[in-house]
Amino acid sequence: MQTITVLGAGSWGTALAYVLAENKHQTLIWSHRQDQADEINTHYTNEKYLPGQTLPTNLVATADLQAAITHSNIIVLAVPTKAFREVIGDFLPHLSSPKMFVHVSKGIEPDSLKRISEIIEEEIPEQLRDSIVVLSGPSHAEEVVLKHPTTVTAASENIEAAQKIQDIFMNHYFRVYTNEDVIGVELGGALKNVIALAAGIVDGLGYGDNAKAALITRGLAEISRLGIQMGAQPYTFIGLTGMGDLIVTCTSVHSRNWRAGNLLGQGNSLEQVLDNMGMVVEGVRTTKAAYQLSQKYEIEMPITSALYQVLFEGLTPKEGVGQLMLRTKKHELEDFKSF
Repeated sequence: MQTITVLGAGSWGTALAYVLAENKHQTLIWSHRQDQADEINTHYTNEKYLPGQTLPTNLVATADLQAAITHSNIIVLAVPTKAFREVIGDFLPHLSSPKMFVHVSKGIEPDSLKRISEIIEEEIPEQLRDSIVVLSGPSHAEEVVLKHPTTVTAASENIEAAQKIQDIFMNHYFRVYTNEDVIGVELGGALKNVIALAAGIVDGLGYGDNAKAALITRGLAEISRLGIQMGAQPYTFIGLTGMGDLIVTCTSVHSRNWRAGNLLGQGNSLEQVLDNMGMVVEGVRTTKAAYQLSQKYEIEMPITSALYQVLFEGLTPKEGVGQLMLRTKKHELEDFKSF
């Protein structure tokens, strides 16, 4: 049995805390809201994020960040990408010994273009970091708490740390593989949200399965192009955190990014969509970062570019699709001839 802290009581943080508590670990989940912590402790529910689900009675919640940080030496970071630096800054004064940090967020910081592990390395002094692990893959919180079979990847440059997280999380409905390609795993998890937004737009426009299948396939091509240029391993992108996560996020009604794109395709403005969602849509922010990365590395990413124009430059969704369809002719496997 391990003692573990989960920072973030959204749907995914709560689902992972559910798995950990079910595995008999001493699990403490932190919420920035006292009423949410009280709900989990009193009613064993988190109705806003996982309606209708009962949480394990051995899962304990707190709104005290200091208590959460000092509770254990394994910290699972399940906060939105945009909140990472703020949350780390808030708990850093309470860090007195090195801890293992496991991040489960899928995003890239615009402007700095940092992956999450790079933000952790930048914000937390090396002497206070035991190791960094990223846990990612095709996984909807709503299905995890129903104990539907789910498979993810734990990635770390320290393979022993990845294996430790594999052991902690793994059970009969939650399977964990290991990987040492942190760059590929993080980029796959973040960039698939961009393609999922585009897939939602395709569905919102009513274009059907042909268009979405093409979008997913070509989306994987541009994710791979960028990832390999940034140092990722090619085969990571045909694994769970590449193709696997891309499929589930582009096709499921559980996907916030797909739902947001679907609303955009139906004619809603970005502001209306974000107001309607009521939860963080990581793909919007990541689209900006992905577009900036494509410019920095001079990598052709036509879907990302078209979506960027739709989100931030006033291009209509239908115009964006037309722009993609009328691009210059090319060989299908041109992207893959170098590896």
